[in-house]
Amino acid sequence: MEIITGVGIGLIVGGVLAFIIQNVLLKKRKEQILKDAENEGEAIKKDKIIQAKEKFLQLKENHDKVIRERERKLQSAEDRAKAKDKNLSKKIEEVSRKERRLESQEKALEEKIQINLTRQEELERIQEKRVAELSRISGMNPEEAKVLLMKALTDEARTQAMADIKDIVEEAKLNANTEAKRVIIQAMQRVAHEQSIENAVSVFNIESDDVKGRIIGREGRNIRAIEAATGVEIIVDDTPEAILLSCFDPVRREIARLALHQLISDGRIHPARIEEVVAKTTKSLNDEIAEIGRRTCIDLGIHGLHPELIRMVGRMKYRSSYGQNLLQHSREVANIAAIMAAELGLNVKIAKRAALLHDIGKVPEDEPELPHAILGMKIAEKYGEKPEVLNAIGAHHDEIEMTTLISPLVQVADAISGARPGARREVIEAYIKRIKELEGLALSYDGVTKAYAIQAGRELRVMVESEKVSDLQADELSFAISQKIQTEMTYPGQVKVTLIREKRSVNYAK
Repeated sequence: MEIITGVGIGLIVGGVLAFIIQNVLLKKRKEQILKDAENEGEAIKKDKIIQAKEKFLQLKENHDKVIRERERKLQSAEDRAKAKDKNLSKKIEEVSRKERRLESQEKALEEKIQINLTRQEELERIQEKRVAELSRISGMNPEEAKVLLMKALTDEARTQAMADIKDIVEEAKLNANTEAKRVIIQAMQRVAHEQSIENAVSVFNIESDDVKGRIIGREGRNIRAIEAATGVEIIVDDTPEAILLSCFDPVRREIARLALHQLISDGRIHPARIEEVVAKTTKSLNDEIAEIGRRTCIDLGIHGLHPELIRMVGRMKYRSSYGQNLLQHSREVANIAAIMAAELGLNVKIAKRAALLHDIGKVPEDEPELPHAILGMKIAEKYGEKPEVLNAIGAHHDEIEMTTLISPLVQVADAISGARPGARREVIEAYIKRIKELEGLALSYDGVTKAYAIQAGRELRVMVESEKVSDLQADELSFAISQKIQTEMTYPGQVKVTLIREKRSVNYAK
């Protein structure tokens, strides 16, 4: 029992000692942990203090940099301001010197003006004395003398001006005429077409006179039906194996010719058949006209033309101008204009296009009151042609002002084509009227005694009285007549004005 009790007590004591030792150890451990924490806190505190100091020093350094930069900028601005002040002071000083110099110049100028005024007054007094003395000597007042002097000076200036103008014109023509002739002759030589004269009557050949009766029909109904359908007068006379088709419109004559050919070949000739054949022939000819227009544009290298303009170009084949075939004339004008444009360095395509369309105003079936050049310009404008082309079309007979270099080229090419020998046929009455107008224009001038138009109106010989017209006035009168012809008359090519002045001394021995 005692032994058990001793063991129990020993266990209890051991447990108590163990507890006490454990508490002691825990206390020491806590103290160590607290000590370590304090040490670590001190270290962190020191680190934070160091970091704060470093941050403060960095901020202070940045602040010092900003302050120094501001001070530097302020110093620079102050230096610039000082420099500007210095320059401004120099400029003010310079302006002051200029003002002083200007004042001195103004003062000197005023003195000179005063001296000049004094001299002018003195000169006016002397002039008045001279005028009074001249008036006393000549017996004329100043106004009469002034008028006489002005007239004399004007006449002398006019005569001298005419002489100068003639010299200038001759000098300009010396090279210009040579070059222009070279270009024109080259264009004419390179474009040499045969000329054909259009008539208002076509001859339709038939195999025998028996066909004439079939064409006339019973009581003339067939021939009346043909005339009504085509608008062409059919003349059946005693001419062997031939019928005449008369109409001013070549298109209608061609329709009548083709329709008659088909009717005679087919053998069936009666009013109903005639109307059917004429309708088919009209449609076929319209298609052919369009094809002619297309082929013409292709041959000339003209692209992008409106279909309606192409059709009008085709219709030119069946139109004539003064007896000259219009399509052949337009093709020739296009080629001539293209050659001259190439020689002069201008746009060949525009020149060729404008030249082909220059007479398009003669093609429309209706007859408007406008001149064909203006009408053609409006038609081309309607179908989107360029301004250069429009101006060349409208100005080729001087109805409007020329604004491009292409326009005079087209006008010259048109004149070259129309002025070929045999190219055009002019009505004799119009020719005689033009010749009389040419002579009458020259006779309207004072001093002209006779005027003769020779070489088919290409030259005008003018005779003047030697007593009324001097040699210098002869040059002036010749120039004035040529200018009046140029502005008031329409003529192909050019008209040479030759003025003849001669003095004859006649005496009689009795």
